[in-house]
Amino acid sequence: MKTKLIQSLLSPLLVAGLLLAPLPGLSGSSAAAAGAANKAVVSSVQQLQVVVDGKKLSLSAAAYTEKGVAFVPMRDIFTALGASVTWESKTGTIIGRKGYLSISLQVGKNTAVINGNTVKLDAPAIVRKGVTFVPARFIAESLNATVKWDKAAKAVRITSQEAAENADYEEWLEQQKNLPTLTSKEIVDKFDESVVLIMTNRAQGSGVVIGENLILTNHHVIADAASATALTVNGEELKITGVVNYDENADLAIIKTAEPMDIAPVTLGYGLNSYKGGKVVAIGSPLGLQNTVSDGLISNITYQDGIRYIQTSAPIDHGSSGGALFNEFGDLIGITTLGYSGTNADLNFAVSIIHAASLNSEVTDKKLASAAFLPSSLPTTLVGAPLADIEKLLKEQYGSLSTTEGEAAFTKWEAKRDSSGWLVLTADIDPLFYMYYGAASAQELRLWAINLGYEFHAMLPDDKIQVVISYQRDYGFEPRGFAAGEVSSLGGDKWRVRFPVIDMQLKNELFIKVRV
Repeated sequence: MKTKLIQSLLSPLLVAGLLLAPLPGLSGSSAAAAGAANKAVVSSVQQLQVVVDGKKLSLSAAAYTEKGVAFVPMRDIFTALGASVTWESKTGTIIGRKGYLSISLQVGKNTAVINGNTVKLDAPAIVRKGVTFVPARFIAESLNATVKWDKAAKAVRITSQEAAENADYEEWLEQQKNLPTLTSKEIVDKFDESVVLIMTNRAQGSGVVIGENLILTNHHVIADAASATALTVNGEELKITGVVNYDENADLAIIKTAEPMDIAPVTLGYGLNSYKGGKVVAIGSPLGLQNTVSDGLISNITYQDGIRYIQTSAPIDHGSSGGALFNEFGDLIGITTLGYSGTNADLNFAVSIIHAASLNSEVTDKKLASAAFLPSSLPTTLVGAPLADIEKLLKEQYGSLSTTEGEAAFTKWEAKRDSSGWLVLTADIDPLFYMYYGAASAQELRLWAINLGYEFHAMLPDDKIQVVISYQRDYGFEPRGFAAGEVSSLGGDKWRVRFPVIDMQLKNELFIKVRV
């Protein structure tokens, strides 16, 4: 169709030439003029080679330049730069996609659309001899590649974003070989003031100063908090106004202080110079002991649900969450998150700083201005709430506990008020988890029950609350060694074992007993 259009445009010129020229043939001067015109057309279109990431492309049709614009076959250039391309023949539309990028342009049209935004082209796409050509520079730069014209070789040299990043990484790796290592004391001297203790109305953790009024911590430190303060190593209290950005999956949050901090921020890199066996230093506030320092090794680097974790032998504990993990070069490589208790192996984990760097890159002026505490997953009060609503809340919010030994499930939640006016909350623990891991998880089960009790006390401040979590399992024999009433016959040589694992009681004071 395009070829017919070009021919129809040329026909009147040919007719005019025939009418004006002598019948026997062209005169000498006319022939010379025609020859010069043909040479001008030929010289304006020059073939060239296309090189992507150092390799010459094998093209389906020869690339060429016309009026200073280099044209390449559509499918060849998109494919070479790792993009998919679709050709809609009815409308003459080209649609290219790569990651989050979408590029749309139409044959003969001087504009294109990139991610919904219209941009002007130096030259439109064109169809020649059945091949669709696109302007090389526009396509390449739209896909974040760089373009250089090699005049001597008559070549377009394109470097993809991936190749450029890989070259930068290789250069960076060379630089790392010459980096000086720091002692634990040198790391502490440099960064101790940049690590703070965080106190919320629900929990205590740690944080790392990453900006004038920004602190990086774990999401679980700030989740469900309605107020918070940061305490510096020098004793200054800083009011927290809310959360600027967060990633619950990576367990990270960036929080904002009401006033700027006179503290040197820690630079967020990508932690790529972390390697198994490398030395590390952790700074945090385990059990509220502010800015405690521990050291160890990178025991492993693992991935779970798309999150990169650094396993370390540097000791951490409750309260270390949100603290800093530095490598021997003084780079912040992770945010300490969790660890296994009841083991001598020092199995502790930090979320890789690469996720924090990504989170920080998304911070905008709008997010800074609208910083606020996250909506609580719990209601502010349960006073007057029906027991059915309380049971629903228990099932949704307290159905399981992730321990260092695995997940403990709690089922059959019930809420009742007894004749003495107590609110009694009952559930059954997964019997297999309890048999295998109950003793190892006793402290975590205790803390979970205490936390549950205090959260319900905040929602029902005038109630006497009892939480009873029980073990129940049926057997094909009569188990021995249990207290009276803990084993009952079901008939048919079936027996049921049931006893309380956790008994937590709370009003003005707390009582708790955990059976292991």
